[in-house]
Amino acid sequence: MERKAEVNRATNETNISMSFNLDGAGNSDIETGIGFFDHMLNLFAKHGLFNLAVSAKGDLHVDAHHTVEDAGIVLGQAISKALGDKTSIKRYGTAFVPMDESLAMVSVDLGGRPFLVYDVPLKAEKLGTMDAELVEEFFRAVSYSAMMNIHIKVLYGSNNHHMVEAVFKAFGRALDEASRLDERICGTMSTKGIL
Repeated sequence: MERKAEVNRATNETNISMSFNLDGAGNSDIETGIGFFDHMLNLFAKHGLFNLAVSAKGDLHVDAHHTVEDAGIVLGQAISKALGDKTSIKRYGTAFVPMDESLAMVSVDLGGRPFLVYDVPLKAEKLGTMDAELVEEFFRAVSYSAMMNIHIKVLYGSNNHHMVEAVFKAFGRALDEASRLDERICGTMSTKGIL
């Protein structure tokens, strides 16, 4: 079974096309028009061993908000679609990732309940040209579109780039773990019988 998805979403503010493969090799082709965001999505794909292609055109003359948030919506939809009925997935994944002086933890639950806990003490207003507050907006959009619990905490760090880089790497690794198939799991990892 191929766990892949292609999602297209067009609004008056953005036009986003995405292909996503849960069982990839970490290959990515990202073009959003936002350099820092492209870098983070590349890290997510590489460290999660996902194949990810993103083409996003947004109203960047306003700011990056719509593009980043809508990319999160589309990624969440792609993750959900690629997971299918979630038969035999491990469901939970947690990763700690260091990046120089920073240490990030991301824990996910693919149990069908969206929720975001975000504890990242960024001190900068901008990350490249992107507003730092958009990191949280991106993960909130992913959480709700994928129906996924995401808990993010930077335990310590001082460099804003390093902290966010550690978060995206940890998110990739945590999602990779949670989405892995385990032959011991018959059906879904839930006493309810569905996820």
